[in-house]
Amino acid sequence: SYEKTFKINAIITNASNNYGPRQHPEKLIPKLIYNILNGKNLPIYGAGNNIREWMYVQDHCLALLKIFKKGKIGQIYNIGSGKLVSNLYLCKKILNLSNKKNFLKKNIRIVHVKDRAGHDFRYSLNSSKLKKKIKWKIKTNLVNGLVKTLDWYFKNQNFFKEFKKSDINRRIG
Repeated sequence: SYEKTFKINAIITNASNNYGPRQHPEKLIPKLIYNILNGKNLPIYGAGNNIREWMYVQDHCLALLKIFKKGKIGQIYNIGSGKLVSNLYLCKKILNLSNKKNFLKKNIRIVHVKDRAGHDFRYSLNSSKLKKKIKWKIKTNLVNGLVKTLDWYFKNQNFFKEFKKSDINRRIG
């Protein structure tokens, strides 16, 4: 509506969940990595069956650049990986990868915590328009993206020191 009201040339994008280096530690993936690096159990809401579509942040940036160059004014483009996984699967994958890389300091387990009120069960996008019209596709699969992310956080553990523990331990978004 803003575009039409003020006659602004704009392209709108919607993206699936992003992950990667420097993400605020209140978000699921950096919170899990923080806990692993600090020998804490991994909290998962409810049964962990909530489903999300995950995309490595660099792929999102490349999609935005391609849309900027080839997208049509006034159009909406969904940017997604097409990779849907449950939070529990994601947590187990991160735990497994951390174990393979010897990042685990002690026996860490997944703990199920009370789910948030009104927590959405599933997030996913139809990115077929972006793939067909702009010829974009994801370059980083989930495992490779998680490995890159784990490696970055392991090498940059001081990143977490920029935040108060309360910022890491509670969800603010």
